[in-house]
Amino acid sequence: MKALYSCLSKSWGGMEMFTITAVKQLLKNGIEVDLLCYPNSPIYKNAIEKNLKVVPLKFNKGISPAAVLKVLNLLKNNNYAFIHTQASGDLWALSPAVALFKKEIPLFLTKQVGSFIVKKDLLHRFVYSKVTVAFAISEVIRVNLLETTPLTEEKIFILHNGVDTKKFNPVNYSGKELREIYRVKENELLVGMAARFTPGKGYEELLKAAEILEKKHPNVKYLLVGEASRGEEDYFNFIKKTAGSSNVADKIIFAGYLENMPEAFAAMDIFAFPSHSEAFGIALVEAMSMALPSVCSRADGILDICLENETGLFFEPKNETDLAKKLEILIKDETLRKKLSANARKRAVENFEIEILTKRVIEIYKKYI
Repeated sequence: MKALYSCLSKSWGGMEMFTITAVKQLLKNGIEVDLLCYPNSPIYKNAIEKNLKVVPLKFNKGISPAAVLKVLNLLKNNNYAFIHTQASGDLWALSPAVALFKKEIPLFLTKQVGSFIVKKDLLHRFVYSKVTVAFAISEVIRVNLLETTPLTEEKIFILHNGVDTKKFNPVNYSGKELREIYRVKENELLVGMAARFTPGKGYEELLKAAEILEKKHPNVKYLLVGEASRGEEDYFNFIKKTAGSSNVADKIIFAGYLENMPEAFAAMDIFAFPSHSEAFGIALVEAMSMALPSVCSRADGILDICLENETGLFFEPKNETDLAKKLEILIKDETLRKKLSANARKRAVENFEIEILTKRVIEIYKKYI
């Protein structure tokens, strides 16, 4: 079986990272994959590094006859069983090609990001009419698809993004080396966060919460893992400047992008996930798989992942005082941290294991091929 996969994004974040993961999983299950990527984009370069078969396509959303013709030629010259895109904007290149193709071919869409734009005009109705099934990565995205697109309920399935819980397994990592590199002592707690440096991820709230906590808990340090994506450098510089002028400047560690995320999670004692809104939150699932107790925003797709007082604690989004209060509960209560830790690992394995979710999506592929 052969598939055409698509993610024509020029950025690098959860959607792009998960696309790479999904393609690798399909390959493991005997499905040959051609991956459509924007030339020299971060996902294109990452796919090349991982020896995935990449097909470059210049496409900037909207109507592009050149992009449609290239996709159409791919369909004619390859015996694809199905098409799957992780980016809804790619439908503008894929749907017209499917319409022009003389054979029936299923088109699957994974909706990774919510939209505030209603897309029920004539052109969007055409584009979405070619979608066989749409996978919503959370309940909030399922509702968003119904509210903003012409898709009907029977065409939308919830399919969470998954992680490799065998790779993200705390028994395989100590985190000791990373703690030594960043000079985190044995008697110090490390609160970690992993996200792109982009507005809305909650970096400001975490820095303010750290300032509040410093007065009573000077033994806590903060590890920020991530980098600015294209066009977000100003925000990254703003956060670094804010941290540098705070009373916790010596406690904030900017780690940048780390390839070995399991080792980074292993170095942490508590995971903070302060996003203002999130379609899902793959970093949170990875942290849970690494048996980390968490403090999370009570928002959107995060509610599909974290169970309050079982795997983590919720705080009100954008509220640094509440974030500090919930972090303090975990800082002071090692017994609670251990309880949440065990439950987090169990929930990740049972609900978000990538191999189980891959088998589920392959069953759906086969149903429509």
